[in-house]
Amino acid sequence: MGLTLGAATALAQSGLLLVAQKGDKSLAIVDPAAGKVLANVAEDGTTGHEVTASPDWRFAYVPIYGNSGVGKPGTDGSNMVVIDIVAHKIAGNVDFGHGVRPHHPVFGPKDGLLYVTTELDKTVTIIDPKTLKIVGSIPTGQPESHMLALSHDGRRGYTANVGPGTVSVLDIHARKTLKVIPISGNTQRISISPDDRWVFTADQTQPRMAAIDTATNEVKHWIPLAGNGYGSTVSPDGKWLLVALDSVNKVAMIDIATLKVVRNVDVAAYPQAVVVSPDGKMAYVSCMHANKVAVIDIASGKATRMIDTGDQADGLAWAAGQ
Repeated sequence: MGLTLGAATALAQSGLLLVAQKGDKSLAIVDPAAGKVLANVAEDGTTGHEVTASPDWRFAYVPIYGNSGVGKPGTDGSNMVVIDIVAHKIAGNVDFGHGVRPHHPVFGPKDGLLYVTTELDKTVTIIDPKTLKIVGSIPTGQPESHMLALSHDGRRGYTANVGPGTVSVLDIHARKTLKVIPISGNTQRISISPDDRWVFTADQTQPRMAAIDTATNEVKHWIPLAGNGYGSTVSPDGKWLLVALDSVNKVAMIDIATLKVVRNVDVAAYPQAVVVSPDGKMAYVSCMHANKVAVIDIASGKATRMIDTGDQADGLAWAAGQ
């Protein structure tokens, strides 16, 4: 049974954490303050890897990717489910019409549209969340465009193209590729600083992060890491870049002013994604092989709690909160 509207509103004001659980083929809705799962909502598909929440916190969007990893043989997902966060049930569906392996959904910061990476089409698909209709697409010029970051002014998009080891720079308004930036033999995940100055992606051939200068669309710095990087995010104040180091079960805290690692925080097995609460105080890290989400106090740089989730916790999103 879902929450009452009043109870859901109160929780959303303090913030809810959404967790894509690949093994369970479900979305967990978590009360991070209490450190407990409020509901597990079945996706009716195999399986969601990533999630985002609508700006009004009412709905979660989970693309159904398939049963394999990026670039590997397996099923090709062709839809995205919409989950009512209050009622704890599926409330809608987007049909891409054919197998595209939809993966990472991101809301446009200015236009309110939803942008979803559609790997097999080498595109980012644009969806009107009000009608759940596809309204356009943007070519990335590369295969395996797995993850997407949008600039905060809504003008630029950046995709991490895994197998090619590149980042595509997209003109969102013109719906075209501006440049393809070589990174390495293989790259994963992507994040952007609040001032839109830096885009970060993790080299998978050696333990380092690429820092792309968005003014030139070139790699300007390499940041050495204690292990291979994976998911990353930047704190709302722009001070910290947090990077999951899946091979060593840590999260690197990088000072963006110096682009150097300040500390490595121990978490549980196989960290994947990182999100930071809107107030910038806490980071949440999905630890896929432990079926947990680690909670890091950013001020102290220590993991303070482990939240038990379902099987194979992966993509994370924050719903509302101030």
